[in-house]
Amino acid sequence: MELFMKYPHEVQEELLLQLVKTAEGTVLGKQYDFASVKSYATFASRLPIVTYEEIEPLIEQSRKGMQNIFWPSYIKWFAKSSGTTNAKSKFIPVSNESLEGCHYKAGKDLLSLYLNNNEDSQLFVGKSLRLGGSKELYQDNHTIFGDLSAILIDNMPFWAEFSSTPSSKVSLMSNWEVKLDAIIQESIQENVTSLAGVPSWMLVLLQRVLETTGKPHLLEIWPNTEVYFHGGVSFEPYKAQYQKLFPKSDFNYYEIYNASEGFFAIQDLNDSSDLLLMLDYGIFYEFIPMDTFGTSNEKAIPLWEVEVGKNYAMVITTNSGLWRYLIGDTVRFTSIHPYRIRVTGRTKHHINVFGEELMVENTEAALAKTCKKLNCSVKDYTVAPIFMEGKQKGAHEWVVEFNQTPENYQEFSELLDQHLQEVNSDYEAKRFNNMTLNPLQLRVARTNLFYDWLKQKDKLGGQNKIPRLSNERTYLEELLKLQHEISSFF
Repeated sequence: MELFMKYPHEVQEELLLQLVKTAEGTVLGKQYDFASVKSYATFASRLPIVTYEEIEPLIEQSRKGMQNIFWPSYIKWFAKSSGTTNAKSKFIPVSNESLEGCHYKAGKDLLSLYLNNNEDSQLFVGKSLRLGGSKELYQDNHTIFGDLSAILIDNMPFWAEFSSTPSSKVSLMSNWEVKLDAIIQESIQENVTSLAGVPSWMLVLLQRVLETTGKPHLLEIWPNTEVYFHGGVSFEPYKAQYQKLFPKSDFNYYEIYNASEGFFAIQDLNDSSDLLLMLDYGIFYEFIPMDTFGTSNEKAIPLWEVEVGKNYAMVITTNSGLWRYLIGDTVRFTSIHPYRIRVTGRTKHHINVFGEELMVENTEAALAKTCKKLNCSVKDYTVAPIFMEGKQKGAHEWVVEFNQTPENYQEFSELLDQHLQEVNSDYEAKRFNNMTLNPLQLRVARTNLFYDWLKQKDKLGGQNKIPRLSNERTYLEELLKLQHEISSFF
């Protein structure tokens, strides 16, 4: 790690040339003449940036057993991913090199960083409570597909299970509601010292643990728990709720940034919101400035050209054969010595109907400030535009499900709108004197509305996420259709 922090550009460029040389004999390597690629400039000018839809035909060939298409080693595993709530599944290739040199390496690095920062840790005295979205693995044409967490669990060394709870058998259960009860029955008997999982789904599990045991907080069940490793969605709206579940001042929270396509970044300091970009995991990074994304001026830049404070769409080239792949996430650099980032949202999950450029990072920050001020907490939410009709101005419509409701919804709505203007100057400009945008409209969701919506889509489980922001009203209208109780706008 110290090597790539000291020489980040050299490590990344050398890695790119290694990937290109390794794959020069593949179908793709011959098509783009990888053998003659000796620099980043040549690589970038020769290969197009691609989305999943554009490479799906090649992946389907690989899934049918054809090898050496985009990566030379045998591709046996495919991580099934549907992004947020898309009905169409993606099948992301996972090579042996990626399993060992990216995903498992990241796990070791995460523990190394944590233990280096917390020398008195008793992490290995107990077990880690893991919550994946695992379902069974399925074999098809001599290849195997399933959730990434299922692939990782299936390939772990036998001794790894001794330090984890629940057992692999329970972790791989497909019925989420049955699995929850099974996890609780196994884990409440264990000495849990750490937790790992997506905050929204882990919260569902932990609240069920309290209901089952009747305890006021989780330290009465697991007194030695010291850290929660989380990722997948922003932790900001959930942090206050976790602090009530684990009421001790020295409890640690460590964020990770991983996906089916690879493991990208790890929080490397205690009490930090920044993630160290891991530059030696077989992944070469490029970035598209969001102010030109999707325009004729769109251009990807390498790591050594990024600037602090700017939003970028991330492009990756990996040791699983993804070449200049647009992953769909947006990040912002907070430091370049070393390179640290924050995940700000998704390229498709922002609202820019009225020029307001509202990112998930903005909504999470505004919600956290509002909830802290009004002593309430949010379980889930989604936002969509209210389009201009005739002389009517536009607005944003929020559907919010509360864990702890505010005393006054009107006050919540007004304060949230105010905080959004504080964190996003574009939104503030559009809201000035209601010039373009009217105040946001709040729709209070009934209990378990989002849960029921995901269940209806067969999307229950730790890897599935609620789409926070959308430029269209599809998700929001589906939720409102499920809403049984009539709620008011505020």
